[in-house]
Amino acid sequence: MAAENEATKASSDGNGNVVIGPDYKIDPDLTDKKNPKGKSFEFSLKLADSKIFRGDDSTLDPKKAVRESRKIFVYIPAAYKDGTKAPLLVTLDGPSRLNLVRNALDNLTISKDPNRKLPAFIAIAVENGGNDGKGSQRGLEYDTMSDRFARFINDEVLPAVLNNQEIRAAYPKLAFTEDPWGKAAMGCSSGGAAALTMGWFRPDLFRRLITYSGTFVDQQDDDAPEEAKYPLGAWDYHSGLKLIENSEKKPLRIFTHVAENDNRANDAEATYHNWVMANERTAAALKAKGYDYRYVFSKASRHCDGRVFDHTLADTLVWMWRDYEPK
Repeated sequence: MAAENEATKASSDGNGNVVIGPDYKIDPDLTDKKNPKGKSFEFSLKLADSKIFRGDDSTLDPKKAVRESRKIFVYIPAAYKDGTKAPLLVTLDGPSRLNLVRNALDNLTISKDPNRKLPAFIAIAVENGGNDGKGSQRGLEYDTMSDRFARFINDEVLPAVLNNQEIRAAYPKLAFTEDPWGKAAMGCSSGGAAALTMGWFRPDLFRRLITYSGTFVDQQDDDAPEEAKYPLGAWDYHSGLKLIENSEKKPLRIFTHVAENDNRANDAEATYHNWVMANERTAAALKAKGYDYRYVFSKASRHCDGRVFDHTLADTLVWMWRDYEPK
């Protein structure tokens, strides 16, 4: 897929396709500039207490361990004013890149450049339920083509944050926006697929979606009930059923990325497991449908490459949140 503009740095303005690399360096806005810090919190949720992901689904492989509890990491930036309805970013496989997100918030919520600024969103990093691949709890949560994970985040995780005693003691009037344009999700690999799926099935809840090395391949459990409707799992977004092409355009802003040497980059189409092919096709489908999208192809890099996050995440966040107005 030809890039519309090649650059050594993915700027924070403009949609379209960007090629970066092979040289990478960390964006200064993702480093600690000694600006005022917010507050960090951590707590756990027992899977057995969940009504949505209890860790006992019949599709799970008994050989793949399930966590007894998942950690939830929360960062509330210094720029947040208690009592305001905050926008939020949910990141998957927590804590994931929360260190970079924290620095971006510290630096860019107080930026004097209106074109290089972030709203004071609250970052919530959610640990997966355990293990990986088909038959795992993580795979069930992230690779299933349904609104189940979006409901889990909205109905269980967000209320748990608001009701956490330590957080409530520090921010007695903490509140989240009800505006779906104020709710973002970010993940890498299957976490990236989950971020897209959250918005795809529930655009009434989440509309700003960030996917790095997205697993838009056939990773859904073979015995999942969803196989009847989506037989190729997330591969159906761009191929097979071509959901992006054949569905009514949804109110979403979508960032996608793939690395030159991403997972199974040389696999044949028939495997339904070529990450590069999957992401190229996803970006092409988003472009053809007229989505507000950005697609980054990173040279000389690998799956969920930390150097790519260091190089691009500040720009990605600024692009994702541009034009946001609190309601």
